[in-house]
Amino acid sequence: FGSLLANAMGIHTPLDVRLARAGREQTPGEFRLSQLTGALATLGVTSMAVLLVGPPVPVSIVLLLGAPVLVALLTERRLETEAAARGAIVSLELPVVAEQLGILLGSGLSLGAALDRIARRSDGVVATELANVVREVRRGRTETDALRDWARLTDSQSVDRLVSVLSVHRDASALGALISTEARAIRDASHRALVESIEKRAQLVWVPVTVATLVPGLILIGVPFVRAMSAVAG
Repeated sequence: FGSLLANAMGIHTPLDVRLARAGREQTPGEFRLSQLTGALATLGVTSMAVLLVGPPVPVSIVLLLGAPVLVALLTERRLETEAAARGAIVSLELPVVAEQLGILLGSGLSLGAALDRIARRSDGVVATELANVVREVRRGRTETDALRDWARLTDSQSVDRLVSVLSVHRDASALGALISTEARAIRDASHRALVESIEKRAQLVWVPVTVATLVPGLILIGVPFVRAMSAVAG
C-alpha cells in the first residue's frame, strides 16, 4: 500500500534507494512500520474527534479515510524532501572533495588511499558516502565498482562524471590533472545552478509587487468607468 501511495505521487524509485539518498539508517520494513504507526495513530485521534464532534456521516467517512492516507503521503513527501536536500549538499561539497582527490592523487597516492584519507579526515555528506565506498572496497569489491554504485545511488550527473574520470585511474597517467579539471567543471555547473535559483527567486519577488501595483490601479480606472457606463445607461 505504501508503494501504491508513492506511485500515486509519481515516485517510482525503490524505497531502499530513497532511504539511502536521504541518509537514513532505516530498512524499508522499518520505514513502512513507522509510516503505518503514524497512520494508525492519526486514525485513532480522528476517530475520537469524530465521536466528540459528531459531524455528518459523509464528513466522518472522509475524515476517517483521508486523515491516515494524508499522513502516509506526508511521510513519503518528507522522505523525498530529505533526499533532495541531501543531494543539494552533495552538489555543494563535491567540487571541494574532487579538488582534494586531485591533490592527493597528484602527490602519488593510490585511489583507494586517497578515498580512505578523505573519508577519515573530512566531514560532510560526501565524506560519509566515500566512507561507505571504502567499506565496500574492504569487503572485496574494486574501487571502480564501489564508486559506480555510489554514482547510481546518488543519481547526480556531477557524481557520475567524477566517477567516470576516477574509473580510468589504472590507465591515465595524469589523473590528478583530469580530476582538477573535472572539479572546476563541477564548480561551474554548481555556480550556474545557484545563479538560476537566485534569478528565479528574484522573479518571484516581483509577483506580489506587481499584484499590489495593479489592483489599486484597476480600482482607480474601474470606478470612473463604472460611473460613465451608469451615466450612459441612464
